[in-house]
Amino acid sequence: MIKKNIIIGFITGLVANFIGLILAALIFGKSIDVATTIELALQDDLIGKLISIGAILNLLVFFLFIRKKQDYRARGVILATLFIAIITLALNYL
Repeated sequence: MIKKNIIIGFITGLVANFIGLILAALIFGKSIDVATTIELALQDDLIGKLISIGAILNLLVFFLFIRKKQDYRARGVILATLFIAIITLALNYL
């Protein structure tokens, strides 16, 4: 039961980060299309920064789980955030 809640939190954290990435692309993108903005970010090596800004949405999900007293799901969101941080580091420095 504990592992199931952590996995649900992890998947929720990844989905929240993806939605945050799309929102960041819409807000900070200079083009109309989200896909074009992400392609330009890949070309300019800015995709790591865009992903990091998208991870801010994980804070909302984390505090929502804490407020509902679903601590193991909140741990899953933290794991997803750490996973995204490792991916961002790899994108920036490799």
